[in-house]
Amino acid sequence: MKKGNLLAQALLTLTALFTINSVEACTGIKLKAKDGSVVNGRTLEFGVQVETSTALIPRGYAFTGTTPQGPGLAYQAKYAVLGSIAYSNINVMDGLNEKGLSVGTFYFPGFASYAKIDATNQKQALSPVEFCNWLLTQFATVEEVKAGLANVVIAPTVDKAWGNEPAPFHYVIYDKSGKSLVIEPIAGKLVTYDNPLGVFTNSPTFDWHMTNLRNFINLTPFNASPLTIEGVTLAPFGQGSGMVGLPGDFTPPSRFVRAAIFSITATPSDNSQEAVFQAFHILNQFDIPVGAIKAEANGIVYTDYTLITSVKDPQTLKYYFKSYKDQLIRYADMNALDLNAKEVKKVNTTHFQAQAIAISKDMM
Repeated sequence: MKKGNLLAQALLTLTALFTINSVEACTGIKLKAKDGSVVNGRTLEFGVQVETSTALIPRGYAFTGTTPQGPGLAYQAKYAVLGSIAYSNINVMDGLNEKGLSVGTFYFPGFASYAKIDATNQKQALSPVEFCNWLLTQFATVEEVKAGLANVVIAPTVDKAWGNEPAPFHYVIYDKSGKSLVIEPIAGKLVTYDNPLGVFTNSPTFDWHMTNLRNFINLTPFNASPLTIEGVTLAPFGQGSGMVGLPGDFTPPSRFVRAAIFSITATPSDNSQEAVFQAFHILNQFDIPVGAIKAEANGIVYTDYTLITSVKDPQTLKYYFKSYKDQLIRYADMNALDLNAKEVKKVNTTHFQAQAIAISKDMM
């Protein structure tokens, strides 16, 4: 089959998956190290293999937003950006900029509602898949983002790479200091929430997830003590009894609770480099194997799985990732790249294959 036909088939498959709301299992966390540095990471799930690349958008790169009525917001990159894009579209799904601001796009089905576009706001408008580009190229801190949101709207623009309807997204932001902000398009407006825990998943709305956490305040990393009743001592069977009741399924509410508990109770690493690998260990708890989540559309069974897991270190400006097919952790270093390049630089990250490293020679 020709490459063009493969891409067309993938897009049709994605459309079917979005229709049945199966592509919605992303999870985000942040960790703070002993030295005060903060890292953040996330998983990225899809129901089919999607061609991805790690890309550098240089300073000065020109963008024009797209709307149902035509061209929208025109702007240039103030800051260079490093992160993941899908297919060949220069739309960052997940990444960080040279000032340490990180942004992630997460699926938000059933709740995302974008602005109505007319002559009064068209030149302020971006599509849902373009919003991360604007955030990352224009701002250095969460506070700057808050101030800048009055100057932009998200249009209900259809991007064929994401289906036949406007992609339902919401967004999480982290800056170098560790501050985090959630942005959700609700009823045409951009609703924001401070996110002190740094945890993020999918639908429903962020405030609902934070309220739901109150159902699990009994959970603790400490084992339960034996209990004696009428002379009979009842002791835990083994380790982990303080976490009995922790939800273990893959729904967004359950993943939000687990992400909050695991990131809050994590023993702090010494520095950001160690925290990066600790974040990967935590995010392993959200790894979805092929076959665990299934949905059927038009007689075809699709299965969601963890396509990419990434961790951003705003201290060193390194973007780490691993894929389902290749569990080796790789990274791109912004300090080693030309931030004033004349064009976008990228490397395809889909072709990496699973590998195991032989150690037999070290035993001789």
